[in-house]
Amino acid sequence: MSLEILREAEEINQGYGTFVTLIGTLQKGTPIVVKDNICTQGIKTTAGSKILSTYIPTFDATVIKKLKEKGFFVLGKTTQDAFGFGSFSTNSAYGIPKNPVDKTRVCGGSSGGTASFISLSKNVNYGLGQSTGGSITCPSAFCGVVGLTPTYGLVSRYGLIDYANSFDRIGPITKTVKQAAELLTIISGIDEKDQTTYDKSEDYTKYLGKGIKGMKACYIKETFSEGVEREVRDSVLSAITELKKKGLQVEEISFADLKEMVPIYYIIAMAEASTNLAKFCGMRYGLESSPENKYYSDYFKELRMEFGEEEKRRILVGTFIRMEGYRDAYYTRALKLKNQVTNQFKKIFKMYDLIIMPSMPIVPPKFEDVKKMSPAQNYMTDFLTIPAALTGLPSISVPVRKKGLPVGIQIVADHFNEGKLITVGDAYER
Repeated sequence: MSLEILREAEEINQGYGTFVTLIGTLQKGTPIVVKDNICTQGIKTTAGSKILSTYIPTFDATVIKKLKEKGFFVLGKTTQDAFGFGSFSTNSAYGIPKNPVDKTRVCGGSSGGTASFISLSKNVNYGLGQSTGGSITCPSAFCGVVGLTPTYGLVSRYGLIDYANSFDRIGPITKTVKQAAELLTIISGIDEKDQTTYDKSEDYTKYLGKGIKGMKACYIKETFSEGVEREVRDSVLSAITELKKKGLQVEEISFADLKEMVPIYYIIAMAEASTNLAKFCGMRYGLESSPENKYYSDYFKELRMEFGEEEKRRILVGTFIRMEGYRDAYYTRALKLKNQVTNQFKKIFKMYDLIIMPSMPIVPPKFEDVKKMSPAQNYMTDFLTIPAALTGLPSISVPVRKKGLPVGIQIVADHFNEGKLITVGDAYER
């Protein structure tokens, strides 16, 4: 690693708060920055939470192992919302990363540190993010970079500190679609350590440079209506016009229940999150606390104080959802509705190759405006990313504005059709 790369990374971190841990040693190979909930051998991995402030993994996540085999090295671990709980990267115990265009604005979450750094760096083109409800798409849109969220099961989750197991996915955050395709080619594929993976990997760079004439896409009219800011709507519609000029067939459809997916997602995600966080009790994981001369309740109370406000909120809500007497009314019902939504999208993909919508309904908000949001308002900003998250569908966010605040176009495909995303994203980018 040249001194120039290290010097640049340190300057960006000082100005924008993009790293939790920055590696200060010279290494050979291609640098990549990695979200701080993906385990890296010998490098502190905190998932953005104080409760893991002393955790140094003794192993590499499968994606890191694959990247090292191809000549990559980890430059540093990037700032994120604690355990991925947030849309703005403001829930971290290690500082708040800033938007690369305007420091008074958020960079999106929860992979905000990665997206911000990739946007700012002149020397580093590759980053790894992780998404549960849109945490690759959101920061990529807010920072003006490319974010590719693969089909659930295409990339191994072994070595990922879980938020919600049935939604979590690791994917590329890069400057270009080509670089995203290169990363996905390396990290995808079956893994004996993750039984949810599929043997569906291929060379995704072969989908670059192709024409899109004859491909059919639709856009959901509700994704351009109430709750979507005008400059976002206008920018994405302009991008659709450009794609039409290149030969993409685009039609409008309706999906009236779009916003109803938000509570379905959060019920399932919070239930799983509360279960996953139970292991951070200080016995096997989490900060250690001496139990000597303490009552049992005091011992665990001391540890729980290390969780942030949003972590505690999701533990409480998730535990309530799973309680006897409430489980069937909330969690079980949400699982049934999830299956119904997935089937609805499957019907759409029988008629169309792709679905197009804005990546986020708003431009990056100011920190002061985020502080005024209630938790419910905060969660509702995810209503455009949750459809793909809830159904496990792959998506790509590509920047569509070169001036002003960044805006992203989100393209969604059927399961294991990442090639179509890369072809259309690359065609627009070119």
